[in-house]
Amino acid sequence: MSTIPESEAEEYGEWPLKRLMSDVVGSGPKSAEDMTAAQATEAFERILGGAPEDTTLGAFWLANRWKKNTPEELGAFLDVMDRESVVRAAPDCDPVDCGANYDGKGRSALLGVAAGVVAASAGTPVVVHSGDRVPSGNGVAYKHVLDELGVETDLDPEASARMTDDVGFGFYYQPSFNPGVHALLERRDEMGVRTFVNTVETLANPADADVHLGSFYHLAFAKKIVETFRESEAATVSRVLMFQGMEGYDDVRPGSTTVAEWNEGGDLADFTVETAEYGMDIENEDLQVEDVAADSAAITEAVLAGERDDAFADAVALNAALRLYAAEDVADLDEGLDAARDAIETGAAAEALADLRAFSA
Repeated sequence: MSTIPESEAEEYGEWPLKRLMSDVVGSGPKSAEDMTAAQATEAFERILGGAPEDTTLGAFWLANRWKKNTPEELGAFLDVMDRESVVRAAPDCDPVDCGANYDGKGRSALLGVAAGVVAASAGTPVVVHSGDRVPSGNGVAYKHVLDELGVETDLDPEASARMTDDVGFGFYYQPSFNPGVHALLERRDEMGVRTFVNTVETLANPADADVHLGSFYHLAFAKKIVETFRESEAATVSRVLMFQGMEGYDDVRPGSTTVAEWNEGGDLADFTVETAEYGMDIENEDLQVEDVAADSAAITEAVLAGERDDAFADAVALNAALRLYAAEDVADLDEGLDAARDAIETGAAAEALADLRAFSA
């Protein structure tokens, strides 16, 4: 075993990433062991502190991808991130935290801005957060659609909180509220694949919300996220709503979609949304666009102005309804759809978008 420099051992402990690789996580996907919470804590403290050499860090990230992280490990990572990097600024209102994958979308319209503004205008505050071209997808995220709409996005957390209270929709920018994770961007890009950082950054919760809304490819991931919140000492979330999203984002996919729902103290439940049952004859291909950022912004404007009644309008209404339901401001999706469509028809959604564009830090 290599000798740990005394200064480094005093600062972090006895588990540098190289030792974790050789003794715990690095023996391969079938024989690797899981880290304890203490080991995972020390590992992420070292990563955020810039201690590991690039090759060692890359190997550690890849080994964890192979073996798959446990909720105990993810909860420890989340607690370290919250303590060492995240700057929280809670608005006076209690928003739904939309933790979409930061690496974005590349084919289909990003509807979360439109859905969030509609939900806000119907009485449910919504917070979204993202970085700028995050690896490995380097796709279009919330920031890019908001930029196309002329909304101010280079905000400090306090300004983001004011935006949330003033408009009902708030954007938090990763470099400002999570600088430690943002500093890893170039090293993550060199990996070429997703790492556990892609998971924990979506759980940052900069607005200190009680409700988390997210997405998954498979239901097992929703179970892991709920268990991660349970393992975390810093997490304040007491309710989780997750669904199968398009491109892994928090836009519900057309057709048959599984939704997972959890309230603190209870077990994870799931149900299925059949979009056809709501009069929506939508296929995935109907929501694809050529220029994701620009086209998503144009769709947002048109839908909120009541100028479209096509697949995009249906999808925005359904996603807004899910946000209303996540906050428990409506009893079911039928009531949520009525509220979302009413917000558009009365002009409340268009007015909220105008307020969002007018907001200045």
